[in-house]
Amino acid sequence: MDKPKQIKSSGKALIPFLVFVVVYLAAGIILQAKGVEMAFYAFPAPVAVIIGIIVAFFLLEGSIDEKFDSFVKGCGDENIIIMCIIYLLAGAFSNVSKSMGGVDATVNLGLTLIPPQYVTAGLFIISGFLSVATGSSVGTIVAITPIAVGLADKAGLQLALVVAAAVGGAMFGDNLSVISDTTIAATRTQNVQMRDKFRVNLTLALPAALITLVLLVIFGKPVSVPKIDEVSYNIVKVLPYLFVLITAVMGMNVFVVLTGGIVFSGAVGLFYGDFTFLTLAQEIYAGFVGMIDIFLLSLLTGGLARMVTEGGGIQWLLEKIKGMVKGRKSAEIGIAGLVSLADAATANNTVAIIIAGPIAKEMSKEYKVDPRRSASLLDSFSCVFQGLIPYGAQLLLAGSFTNGLLSPFDIIPLLWYQQLLAVIVIVSIFVPICDGYIRKNPWDFENDRPMKNTATSK
Repeated sequence: MDKPKQIKSSGKALIPFLVFVVVYLAAGIILQAKGVEMAFYAFPAPVAVIIGIIVAFFLLEGSIDEKFDSFVKGCGDENIIIMCIIYLLAGAFSNVSKSMGGVDATVNLGLTLIPPQYVTAGLFIISGFLSVATGSSVGTIVAITPIAVGLADKAGLQLALVVAAAVGGAMFGDNLSVISDTTIAATRTQNVQMRDKFRVNLTLALPAALITLVLLVIFGKPVSVPKIDEVSYNIVKVLPYLFVLITAVMGMNVFVVLTGGIVFSGAVGLFYGDFTFLTLAQEIYAGFVGMIDIFLLSLLTGGLARMVTEGGGIQWLLEKIKGMVKGRKSAEIGIAGLVSLADAATANNTVAIIIAGPIAKEMSKEYKVDPRRSASLLDSFSCVFQGLIPYGAQLLLAGSFTNGLLSPFDIIPLLWYQQLLAVIVIVSIFVPICDGYIRKNPWDFENDRPMKNTATSK
């Protein structure tokens, strides 16, 4: 984002942001008390942002024209626009791939390849891969949990453990996926490349996933080996997911990656007769429409953030944080705590990152926290909390597929992946582990980009 004008800090300027969070949180609590299903997602987040923006126009100093100019500049910020376009392309790819049978093919492939005696660990793997491929933990839980419930019944497995394995895999994949809205938000707010964030994140998430797998193999042994019905799959329908994952990690431009993925999935769907050219166009548009909430939220929050920043709110917050933050390590703890609180308040990990991202970026500049590291912290801790809060969409949906047998509180103690990820990331703040990529490719804070020719530097 453009550098804000040097103005006096003002705690009052943060009030519009607080209004947004409080309105969103209060609506969820009130609707929950009234028994509304998925209460924290019933009140549209963009409307809550609009309320905060209205408060900003009344509260902040300056003329209406000046404030409107600030708001529009925030909405039109380069990173905000890039983020919004990526959302649209990611939604289109995900929708087209699902419509041509990619999700079913991926799940059936996993069920075919994984031995039945390792069904619990296998569900974690299938869920993780599907979530990485589709960028949606919620979509993955919807696809995998009914299968998990059925297999638990057949094999005499602990139902809560099997469901927890599916949820854990979904959060693992969502945390790493290059087309997840959390990854998009984390990388764009920190101005880093997706492949760099992926590499940093993988060194933290992979150990947690491997330990979780070992625990699931040990404690998830079936009483009787389940007979999994023979399922069919078409490996070609899995290839678009692999194409997007591999090309993104290789560093290809994200717009090229996602556009290529849409074309690849569309071609597969047309070849196998899953849709026509007209229905393909409709599926692409449906993918755009499915991202409209997060698109509007990012756009409007960008405008609100600019107004709050120019009003001195972010500067005031940073001055207060300086009293508690003594260096890089405590700054990393602050970033992790900030996004965790935001997620607990909003029950939406993407919203939490959008709220915490601009502040995290300023903290990373001030205390020399590598932006790839701050992007990883934002995504990891929003993932941890989103996968643990009992009123989050992931656990509410997972519990709903058990026909009232499980509540979120039955599943939470067995969410080993989220718990292990939190421990590993916290340890990595104090102990220099899992940061080899950052050491080999240090960040140039002066120019806000990775250093060049680091291979020859000493």
